[in-house]
Amino acid sequence: MNRLTRFWKTAYRQEPISSFVLTIGLVDAVIGGMGGRGSLLLLGLTTVGVAIALRRLLMRRPELPLPQPIPQRYLPARSSRPSLPLLGLSEKHD
Repeated sequence: MNRLTRFWKTAYRQEPISSFVLTIGLVDAVIGGMGGRGSLLLLGLTTVGVAIALRRLLMRRPELPLPQPIPQRYLPARSSRPSLPLLGLSEKHD
């Protein structure tokens, strides 16, 4: 049981969408099979098949390379700009 739990957690972390669809399909298939509802069983099995196909499709797709970070450029300091006088605490204006 511990292996199954670990596998399920790993699967949900890697592909959360396809794992969610797979879970829905499995629940539908179990409910349809136990309750004698053939249409729900068929819907569940179809959903499971779609989830497995989606997972394989997503795993085969090559990952896109990460974009290169844009270097930050700063404006050059202007030496012609006059410097402002520093105000001290003793220079209060009323």
